[in-house]
Amino acid sequence: MTEDGATRMVQLPSGDRVLPPVPGSRTEPLGQPAPPAEHPPVQGLAVVVGSRPVSAYTELTLEAPDIAQVAQPGQFVAFAVGGPTSAMLLRRSIAIAGVGDGRFSVVVSARAAGSTWLAGLRPGDEVDVVGPLGRPFPLPPEGTPTLLVGGGYGAAALVGLGGLLRSRGHEVAAVVGAGDAARLCSVDDLAAVAAPFVVTTDDGSAGRPGRVTGPVADLVSGAGAVYACGPMPMLAAVAKLATDRGVPSWVAVEESMACGVGVCMTCVLPVVGADGRSRFARSCVEGPVFAGDRVRFADVGTLPPDLVGADAMTLSHTPAVEGETP
Repeated sequence: MTEDGATRMVQLPSGDRVLPPVPGSRTEPLGQPAPPAEHPPVQGLAVVVGSRPVSAYTELTLEAPDIAQVAQPGQFVAFAVGGPTSAMLLRRSIAIAGVGDGRFSVVVSARAAGSTWLAGLRPGDEVDVVGPLGRPFPLPPEGTPTLLVGGGYGAAALVGLGGLLRSRGHEVAAVVGAGDAARLCSVDDLAAVAAPFVVTTDDGSAGRPGRVTGPVADLVSGAGAVYACGPMPMLAAVAKLATDRGVPSWVAVEESMACGVGVCMTCVLPVVGADGRSRFARSCVEGPVFAGDRVRFADVGTLPPDLVGADAMTLSHTPAVEGETP
């Protein structure tokens, strides 16, 4: 710390400048980066074979064997929306909730034009889709007890994982929460594979009143691995609870993904890499699953000065011509 209170940067032998470690902080992350997907994505037309309301959301089941047969829990698909003549150019990325018999399911939260169009699809409709995309959840060592934590429709991304863990003999506990009862998701699906299973709502309209962090704090010490999907503040809180107890966690982040294939760089967030250095990681390619204690949640949406390449990315520069506006 300098005399004026600013943090002094440390220069590595490589020439990179980084922030010094916080005194008393953990220097070795608990969780390893999520592994790459086992199969490349494919693009094609998927046929809607089922549509049903799930609380405030819509669950779509689509027939697409090339995707369903290779998808892993934690991955997602990217839909073209609006039809072939639509002016909506950007795809909508949604987590895969389940697979089976050449079909996969997703839970759609109709918020704007694109997601509302998706939620309105009916059996027999066709939709252009790319998938499976992103990195899946890493599975824990044999016999490891696990804890799943879902917030809102993010709980749907944990359904396939819960079933896979149970089929491999793992103990599975789960906590599912939302603002109110109408926004809970995948309650029955997760209750079928998890024990104990806890539901929370902020307003107390279903299950325990309050947020998921209460029961998570009670259950995390009995887990050997924690998996979570939901709003970013929830992921940050769950990851911290796990890290404080010395339990590795993996989170599937809900960042907006404009392209879904790593080109546009709109879904980046600061993540500590395997080499201990922080970089912007693309949620759609290096994620959406990240080790919870590697995500710098407090710095999401900012450009940390110790980030690799931060100097080149800064918007400020030395004027090349006298009088030029920086």
